[in-house]
Amino acid sequence: MKSVAIVLALVLSAVSLFAQAPGSGTKSATVAPPTPATTQPGVESQPAADSTTIKATSATKLPPEEDSAPVTLLKLIQSGGWAMVVMGAMSVLTFMLVLVNLFTLRRGAILSPHYMNTADVLLKKKDYLGLLAISSRHSEAVARVAQRTLDFATKNPSASFDVIKEIAESEGSAQAAALQHRPTYLADVGMLSPMVGLLFTVWGIIRSFGVLGSGNVSQSRDVLLAAGVAEALVATGAGLVLGITAFIFYALFRNKVQSLISDLEVATAHIVGMIAINFSKRREPSRAAIDDEF
Repeated sequence: MKSVAIVLALVLSAVSLFAQAPGSGTKSATVAPPTPATTQPGVESQPAADSTTIKATSATKLPPEEDSAPVTLLKLIQSGGWAMVVMGAMSVLTFMLVLVNLFTLRRGAILSPHYMNTADVLLKKKDYLGLLAISSRHSEAVARVAQRTLDFATKNPSASFDVIKEIAESEGSAQAAALQHRPTYLADVGMLSPMVGLLFTVWGIIRSFGVLGSGNVSQSRDVLLAAGVAEALVATGAGLVLGITAFIFYALFRNKVQSLISDLEVATAHIVGMIAINFSKRREPSRAAIDDEF
């Protein structure tokens, strides 16, 4: 009996030792939450042995010249790419058209007081050939009308006044149409430049998304997309600025052309009226001779 009791005591002690071994139980180990360290007055609190402290680092700042670099006109032009080359050529064309219209659309190119006074004197004298020769040496628009009318009248002396009047009106309409046609080139530039800018805008956006879709990018996708869109928008802005400028000058020259056409109509009506007076005087003797016969 004593031997059995000794064996049972050894077995129970072995089981108890096995049960106390780490990780050998079925009971879940509970971890108590860490208690905040209490500080006593005059005693500094020490960090826990197993805790690590991370110091907050301030964000790196760029130098002032790189952080807020000013955007100049030259940088905008350079960022526009090949679109700015086309816009530059159209800008030169617009500048040339403005200069041409400034020097040609003037009242001296339509009529001059010297020519009108000379035409009055020669028409009163019925010197059609003299006025025809003087008109051929002048470059005014009213001189072209007088030259065309008098050339027809001298070559067709039996023509009626209505036919001569139609010749004068048709030549005056041709000169007015030539005046109206000059500023239309500015309107064409004003319509085409925004379209060209929009074309390069679409091309820039397509190229940006193509680079992003290829996958072989060394920079951030947002940076590449922003750079492509910025280049595209610069092309659109340049096209709009050029188009607005061209339309402004077109509006100014169009109003000036209307004023010049009014002056041309008045001068043409004056010359036709002087010719009508001479025709009526020429018809009166023939009618008197016919009345004498009866």
